[in-house]
Formats: sequence, structure tokens, C-alpha cells
Amino acid sequence: MMTPRLPLPAVGSPRPADTPAITPMAFVQAIVLAYQRRSLSPDRALAQAQIAPFSVADTASRITAWQMERISGAAMQELSDEALGWFSRRLPWGSYGMLARASISAPSLGVALQRWCRHHGLLADDITLTLTASGGTATLQITEHRDLGPLREFCLVSVLRNILGVACWLIDSRIPLLAAQFPFAAPPHQGVYGVLFSGPTAFGASPAAIQFDARYLALALRRDERALQQMLQRALPLTVLPYRRDRLLVQRVRQALASHPTQTHNANAVAALLNVSPRTLHRQLKDEGATLQALKDEVRRACALELLLRTTRPIKQVAEAAGFQNEKSFIRAFRGWTGQSPAAFRQGRTPMV
Repeated sequence: MMTPRLPLPAVGSPRPADTPAITPMAFVQAIVLAYQRRSLSPDRALAQAQIAPFSVADTASRITAWQMERISGAAMQELSDEALGWFSRRLPWGSYGMLARASISAPSLGVALQRWCRHHGLLADDITLTLTASGGTATLQITEHRDLGPLREFCLVSVLRNILGVACWLIDSRIPLLAAQFPFAAPPHQGVYGVLFSGPTAFGASPAAIQFDARYLALALRRDERALQQMLQRALPLTVLPYRRDRLLVQRVRQALASHPTQTHNANAVAALLNVSPRTLHRQLKDEGATLQALKDEVRRACALELLLRTTRPIKQVAEAAGFQNEKSFIRAFRGWTGQSPAAFRQGRTPMV
């Protein structure tokens, strides 16, 4: 049986005192409202999550991932609704498990996400999930077909965070976001969106959507039925793991070096472009058997050779276009690559057309 993949930034299920309180009380208020709409009391669920009833009204307060997992799990069972009141009809227990099973046999992440979007529409017609790819960017967006009312933020955030968590789990990789946007005004707790969605977040922009590098869609799934069974036992912490590995990081670094040669002279600059810390950048490249310097040499060498063979641009301009800060360092590096100077290399080669 599957618990929902709610938008929580922590891993596992530690006790409340063991992790920082990050999740906004607004999400708890949405769950309480779902109870009220059913004329049921949330007291038992609040007690299980160790949330004092009087604190629910405090919009400035926060709860831990452990508390959110406990209250959402209890609420789904008591309300018989894995969507926690978001939609016009309840999603019976096991609905999201069915979506996962329909997706896990796909040959690639793109096909898996298409299946998730299509089958989600069979469960709830209040919204439509759509996956598109254009210009190297993949977009997952939500089209709303009815007024979601006061549960709107909780619904849109959760649905997008859920599918992102599932996508990361399916390929066992981080999927850094290029952007996220939501059609409502920035809430008082907008700061938490930086935890829930990496990359810049825009408010007052329709439709609700997240964007990421479309190359992730081509990656093969790395999970099987056995892994699925284990995940479904406690899906919430598993699908919000801050994955250490990014299976496209090497390609993303190459692209950043090639696209921004004058802005990637050091690790800090490259890390900033990729929205990771320099330490994380070096660690993940090491996990992939690569180094930043080796990738820089590879990209710069390819660019320099291309320009020397195909153009008549001065050596100084070639050096700058290849990402070198000065001509002298370029000539020194080029000798190390080829055993000769850039000028000698150009003179000894037949220009390519």
C-alpha cells in the first residue's frame, strides 16, 4: 500500500526533534480542512503526528518531515482518500500504487511519465497532467478544470512534487529543476519552495509547472517489481530522497562548459550555473569517474580544434572562445594536448569546410 509523495525536504522518518521543522503549517491546515469537509475530527491524526491542535492556527509555525508523514498517512486512511480532499472524488487507498505499477515497466523515464500523466487523468478529472519536451527542456504542467478552492496550493505543490519524486526514484538520480511556476500569489511561506523545488520559482504564472533537462527523459528505469514493493511500503520518505547521484551531471557539465566558456573558469562558477555547491559538484563527478579539469580539457580541446581547422580567427580569439583567460595559457595547454603550438597545428592541417 502506498502513502503519498508529499512535498517534504527530509529523508526517512526521524523523530520530530531530530530534524528541522521546514514544512509550513499551511499544509496541515489543508488536511484539517479536508476533515472538516467530511464532518470528521482530525484530532487522532494530529495526535499521531504530535501536533498540538492549538498550533494549527499559527500560520508562521513549521513541522518536521516526520510529523507530515504521520499526519498525512493517518488522514489518508481515515478519509479513505490518498488525495487528501484535493479532488471532487476520493482516490481510494492504493491509487498511487496503481500509477507506479503502470509506469515501472516503461523502457524510459519519458514513457513512464507519460503513463503516469495519462493514468492520473483516469483517477481524477479535476486536473490534467501533461508532459512535453521542446528545445531540450521537458515540462510537466497541470491544467486545472475546476476551482480547487483553499486546497489549491497544497494540491498543485503536492502533485508536482509527487511526480518529481517518483521520476527521481525510477531512474535513481537527482533531476535538478530549471524552473518551477505556480498560478497563485507568493504565499507567506514562499521560502520553503527553494527546498521543495530546486531552481527559480515564479508565482502568479500559469499553469503550475516544473521544467528540467529533457535528456533525463531518455534514461532507462533502474527499478524493478521488488524495489517497487519495498517503496510502496513507505513511499513518502523514499520519493523525496535528496539523491546524491545525478546520472546526467557529466553531460550537464560539458554543456555548461561549451555554452558558457567565459563564465566557467573555476568550480565555483560551474557549480553556480548548475545550481549545486562546488563540494557537491566535485563529489558527484568523482562518483561518475570524472573530474572537472578533465572535462574542461575535453571541451576546450574540441572547441579549439574546431575553430583552428574551420576558421581563420586569430589565436587570441580562439583562446577566448575555448574558455581560456589569456592566449599564453591556451598555447601552453594546446602544446600539452597536441605537442605543438596552435599556429603550427593550423599551418600543418588542411582547412575543413
